[in-house]
Amino acid sequence: MSDINDIITSEIADNDVVLFMKGTPIFPQCGFSSQVVQILSYLGVSFKGVNVLDNDELREGIKTFSNWPTIPQLYVKGEFLGGCDIIREMFEEDELREFFTENGIEMINT
Repeated sequence: MSDINDIITSEIADNDVVLFMKGTPIFPQCGFSSQVVQILSYLGVSFKGVNVLDNDELREGIKTFSNWPTIPQLYVKGEFLGGCDIIREMFEEDELREFFTENGIEMINT
């Protein structure tokens, strides 16, 4: 399990915005992952998508790593932000745009 934790830690450290998701940003394979991709794309946020369906160890490992039972999971500047419901709520309340601005994340569509 430590190898998976190393992979997760590396992805989070190497990318300002990383989404652990089912599928890819171009082809999300679940509705919740698709919703988060649409929100990030709408805001114009550049992010790295990590497909947990490629690796069962990763799919379970990310849940343990974050102590969060569902996927997708969004990390920003090393901080776990939440899953689909939290991201959608933050977006609807315009808190997500504010969060990205406060953390120096560039948004093309501002």
